[in-house]
Amino acid sequence: MIKDRQLLDIRLGNDRIRYIPAAFLMESGLLKPLRGTITVLEDAGFDEEQIVRWLFTEDESLPGRPIDALRAGRKTEIRRRAQAMGW
Repeated sequence: MIKDRQLLDIRLGNDRIRYIPAAFLMESGLLKPLRGTITVLEDAGFDEEQIVRWLFTEDESLPGRPIDALRAGRKTEIRRRAQAMGW
C-alpha cells in the first residue's frame, strides 16, 4: 500500500523505524479519501513528510486538522485546500 501511494509512512527515531499514523485507518480498513488527497498534495509539490505534517496540523479555518475533516467525510473541502496550496 505504501508503494502504491495508498498510505504514507514516516521514519522516526535513531533507528528510522517506519510509522503509519493510526488516523489513516478506519475500523473498515484504509481511510478511502486518503489516496486521492496524497496525490493532490504530491502534485502541489509536497513530499511525504510535508504531507503528513499538513494533514495533522490544526487549521483554525476548518476548524481542526485536515485528517479529522477527511475522517468526517469532508474530502472535497480538503482536496480544494490542497490544490490551492500548489498555486
